[in-house]
Amino acid sequence: MKSKECVAMILAGGQGSRLGVLTKDVAKPAVPFGGKYRIIDFPLSNCAHSGITTVGVLTQYQPFELNTYIGNGQPWDLDRNDGGVYVLPPYVSAEKGEWYKGTANAIYQNIGFISRFNPKYVAVLSGDHIYKMDYSKMINAHKAADAAATIAVIEVPIEDASRFGIMNTDENMNIVEFEEKPKKPKSNLASMGVYIFTWEMLKKYLIADENDPRSDNDFGKNIIPKMLSDKNRLIAYKFSGYWKDVGTIQSLWEANMNLLSETPGFMLDDEDWKIFSRNPAMAPHYISPTAEVKNCYITAGCKIDGNIENSIISSGVSVERGAVVKNSVLLPYCRVKSGATVEKAIIGTNAYISKGCRIGEQSKDAIDDFFDPNICTDDITLVGADVAIEENLKIAPGSMVTRNVKRAKNMEITAKKTADTITA
Repeated sequence: MKSKECVAMILAGGQGSRLGVLTKDVAKPAVPFGGKYRIIDFPLSNCAHSGITTVGVLTQYQPFELNTYIGNGQPWDLDRNDGGVYVLPPYVSAEKGEWYKGTANAIYQNIGFISRFNPKYVAVLSGDHIYKMDYSKMINAHKAADAAATIAVIEVPIEDASRFGIMNTDENMNIVEFEEKPKKPKSNLASMGVYIFTWEMLKKYLIADENDPRSDNDFGKNIIPKMLSDKNRLIAYKFSGYWKDVGTIQSLWEANMNLLSETPGFMLDDEDWKIFSRNPAMAPHYISPTAEVKNCYITAGCKIDGNIENSIISSGVSVERGAVVKNSVLLPYCRVKSGATVEKAIIGTNAYISKGCRIGEQSKDAIDDFFDPNICTDDITLVGADVAIEENLKIAPGSMVTRNVKRAKNMEITAKKTADTITA
């Protein structure tokens, strides 16, 4: 097989627990985004635009839908005889199967796959970030510096820097120190989780790391610090475009809202750098004369008869006459019935919001049994896939609704007294 200059490996195996019920049955990179996309579309589209035609997608938790979605890679022009896209589950030998123990172990388990293509360089990418980036420019910077590793960084407000892995550099962007979520950051250059490695160098460090029983088998904790301590040249590559880690409900909601605010560098239908996706053929959306629509992104197959404002409406969604949706993200095929209101929420695929429901309404008779401030920060309400909520019920802001909600017969639902009125 002809050797490749660069092979990309997308880390798509994380459990995604901070996305709560959205990743109960779906891998995080397969979570819908922006009406007609999945999170995985971004690194795949970036690879296609950057001329990287051999891509491994490393899956682990709930991989079925992600595997089906990627298929043969055709939407991203990755259906190649010489290369293409490959879905790579954890390695199974004749003796045992082993989960990916960390980001470095995930690449280690696929050394054989990478070596088949005899690449000069390997790009290691995260599968849960929203951004548009030309990796070929980063590869050129890596080659020009004759570096062992190049790490993409983005400037963040210094007050937020302690939330990230921070790269401290000299005046020539050589990395002199890496700090993981430092309490007192010395710099505001945050790692984006995008790496370019010289393959032979990386392979040597992966093998040594795997043979170290004390290692966490992680790039940030082990591989990068070890390469630095051995005095290898590592450089930071500054990225100035839009980038968002959508690993939490709040960041996922914010990224969707950014689409509506004309955030610089975040046009997904830009002809110069389109984000490709796999979508079934659907009829155009329909907005009836009774509807009122303000600042919304509405996808094919939708039927809108109600009022929607500042919201992302995914494919196949219906919003009936008299329903109101504001500041929300409706995932595919969910239904909002007449008289219902949805405020600052993410409504899961195939969810059913019955007549008169109030989602995200703060009132004394709102159901707050599902209140989850660890997942649903900033008063965002999350309703899981296939969940049905019975007529006229109110769900408090900051709730994560994981199962069907019904009103028990002859019982009044009030806040703090609803445990016996909610059924699976």
